[in-house]
Amino acid sequence: MALRKIAQIVPAVRDDIDDLITRRALPTQHISFLDPFLFLNHHGPQVYPAPNHGLPFGPHPHRGFETVTFILKGDLMHSDSGGHESVIKAGGVQWMTAGKGLVHAEVSSQEFLQNGGDLEILQLWVNLPAKLKMTRPAYRGLQKDEIPTYKFDNDKIKVHLAAGEFKNHKGVFQPLTDISLMVMEFSGGAHITIDVPMDRTIFFYVVRGHLKVNGANVGEFHLAKFENEGDQLHIETSQDVVLLFGHAKPFNEPIVSHGPFVMNTREEIMEAFRDYQAGKFE
Repeated sequence: MALRKIAQIVPAVRDDIDDLITRRALPTQHISFLDPFLFLNHHGPQVYPAPNHGLPFGPHPHRGFETVTFILKGDLMHSDSGGHESVIKAGGVQWMTAGKGLVHAEVSSQEFLQNGGDLEILQLWVNLPAKLKMTRPAYRGLQKDEIPTYKFDNDKIKVHLAAGEFKNHKGVFQPLTDISLMVMEFSGGAHITIDVPMDRTIFFYVVRGHLKVNGANVGEFHLAKFENEGDQLHIETSQDVVLLFGHAKPFNEPIVSHGPFVMNTREEIMEAFRDYQAGKFE
């Protein structure tokens, strides 16, 4: 067993959307993607007044990948062309498979629009392999009490396990691909060692606080890219920390993206635009 070294530590880029504070952790000018992890927007943290206009993400299409959305504070109202609707509140997670094509909207609930309050949301895009890009769209939204939480190091560490496995525990979502995703909360003075096979890409974004991983300091709003050698992460904290952590086997396939579509070729992107304009998305 050997520690996996950090190749880069990259700050998220401030990229506000209207009055929504937004930091884009992936892609940036330093890292284009971490196969199969494509994109991460960190919205907030911020406090919305009463009343407010809420989130600005009206109906828009996607094809070829999945979105995984972690609602840390506030809420998120989802509706899509497949007939799925939900309002997921703080601590909940949404997992949407765009697949062959879906139109969805992500806005704030009427309660939030009226009363305002704290808001913080993470949205991660996860690629689909070529053989699954045209799979049937799907959606599942779960509230906080439906996400399993496991505690370690005398309760100094809480792992909210969305998908995959963590130390012999299983997540609640059943992804189409072999992917593990979780939000980890640390108290000061916590430490843990995590085994990650060398053939897997690690996703590691510090949402709040500062920590040390394999001897390197990673601060708030920073993404860590790891080298391919080594199979262990040792994490230590001296303060409260929130971490978005995941890992998956890379697909090693061509990636061509344009706006809301992620495919393998330019021709497939053009086909996606034609299908969307022709009303062929579910």
